[in-house]
Amino acid sequence: MARKKNETVEWIKAISIAVIIAAIIRFFFFTPIVVDGESMMPTLHDQNRMIVNKISYKIGGPDRFDVVVFHAPGGKDYIKRVIGLPGDHVEYKNDTLYINGKAYEEPYLDQYKSELDDGMPLTEDFKLEDTPGGDKVVPEGEIFVMGDNRRNSRDSRAIGPVSLKKVVGTTSIVYWPFNEIRTVD
Repeated sequence: MARKKNETVEWIKAISIAVIIAAIIRFFFFTPIVVDGESMMPTLHDQNRMIVNKISYKIGGPDRFDVVVFHAPGGKDYIKRVIGLPGDHVEYKNDTLYINGKAYEEPYLDQYKSELDDGMPLTEDFKLEDTPGGDKVVPEGEIFVMGDNRRNSRDSRAIGPVSLKKVVGTTSIVYWPFNEIRTVD
């Protein structure tokens, strides 16, 4: 009888420790997220499930073209791509990204651009100072983000730059559905 009681206590301890470790990992290191909508098409699809790396920005800052998750206005979390870093001037001309006057390639948009047949650009022309906030450069402590589906994305062109304090983390692993498991560039 005493042996059975000790075994039960050991099982309760083991399960409790496992739950605590899982909670710590989820709260501080990684968490799942579900893509809601088509603003990151064709890179991400509606209802893709991804892992958010919460520690990446605690160790170092964001990199240009990272896919990040952040707390957006209205209490939702958005998934977008980092385009402008603090101090950058961002501009689009003739469907080409210019940062601080230098043209940048965006290979993740090639598929969408090739599918366009209406003669319109994927990304309309704009300058950073024409967006909410109206600054000439991305303010310190903030980033400028855009969805890959440029025609259908609520991003920094509509909500302004995003505070780094609102960034949950970076995401690059799709784990569901199984036929779409991959890393995202």
